[in-house]
Amino acid sequence: MPGPTTLFGFIVATLLGAAFHLVMGGDARRLALFLLAGWLGFGLGQILGAILEINLLSIGTLRILPAVVGALIALLVAHILTNNRMRKRSLR
Repeated sequence: MPGPTTLFGFIVATLLGAAFHLVMGGDARRLALFLLAGWLGFGLGQILGAILEINLLSIGTLRILPAVVGALIALLVAHILTNNRMRKRSLR
């Protein structure tokens, strides 16, 4: 069973992905993509924050600031990569 820190991080990453989908819009596939990108970016940001010892806005061992920044970067990259495909589909 995952610990409370892992569960809280998963909830925050899920909320970030869902909020990004709410703002940017799209279908269910994009929701799944944004959730996955949020989770991966949050995890990578957490790992990078631990390696670089960034302790801003930490809750226990969870480094919120670098994790949220990592999630936002991953979400923006996912949006940019899928936005070009959406334009090409609409032009057909």
